[in-house]
Amino acid sequence: MNARVLAAEFLGTALLVATVVGSGVMAARLADGNVALALLGNTLATAAMLFVLITVLAPVSGAHLNPAVTLVALLHGRMTPATAAAMATVQIAGAWGGTLLAHAMFTLPLLQMGTTARSGAGIWLSEAVATFFLLLTILGTARRADIVTAAAVALAIGAGYWFTASTSFANPAVTVARSLSDTFAGIAPGDVPAFVAAQAAGALGALGAWRWFDRGPGPTKPSAGRDAMI
Repeated sequence: MNARVLAAEFLGTALLVATVVGSGVMAARLADGNVALALLGNTLATAAMLFVLITVLAPVSGAHLNPAVTLVALLHGRMTPATAAAMATVQIAGAWGGTLLAHAMFTLPLLQMGTTARSGAGIWLSEAVATFFLLLTILGTARRADIVTAAAVALAIGAGYWFTASTSFANPAVTVARSLSDTFAGIAPGDVPAFVAAQAAGALGALGAWRWFDRGPGPTKPSAGRDAMI
C-alpha cells in the first residue's frame, strides 16, 4: 500500500473532523444560544472543507475520508480487501486525531466523551438516507472531473445537515470521533453502533441502486475517465 495514499487519507480525515468539531465549538460560542445559526455555521465550514479536501487529495488517494466510501469501493471492485482495511484504519485514526486537534485549538480537555443523545427510528433512518444520498452522489459523479465530485459531495453534505433529523454524519469514522467530543458536534458513545449500522445499510443501498441505474445505456453516458473517488 502506497504510504502517500494512507497519509493523505489520515490527514484529510483529520482535517475534516477538526473542521466539524472545531466549527461546532466556534458556532456554539458565537451564536448566543441560537441553535439554527450554530448549525448553519457548522454546515458551511464542513461543506467548504470537504470541497477543498476532495479537490486537493483526490489525485493522491481518491479522497475517500470515509470507511463507507472505502467499503463501496471495495465491493465495486476498485481495491483489494487489504487496501480497504488499511485505508479504513487510517481514516479512523485520522478522525480521532482531528478531534484532539479541535479540542487543543479551543483549549478544551483533550480527552472527552460525548453526552448528546442521538437515537430513535427517525434518527437511524436519517443516517441511512444521508449515507445513501452521499454514496449515490459519489458514484454518480465518479467518472467526471474531481472538481465536480468535490462540489457535489460538499453540496450533498450541506443539504444533509438540514433535511435529515440526524444532521447527516454519513461517515463511520466521523461518528466514532464525534463520540469523543462533548461539544456541539458530539454524540453519546452508546448511540454510535446504531449510527454505523444505518450508515452501512445506506452505503450498500446506494451501491445496489447505482448498479441498477448504470446497467444499460441511457440517453447520455459520461465519457470514460479516471474514477476520482471510487
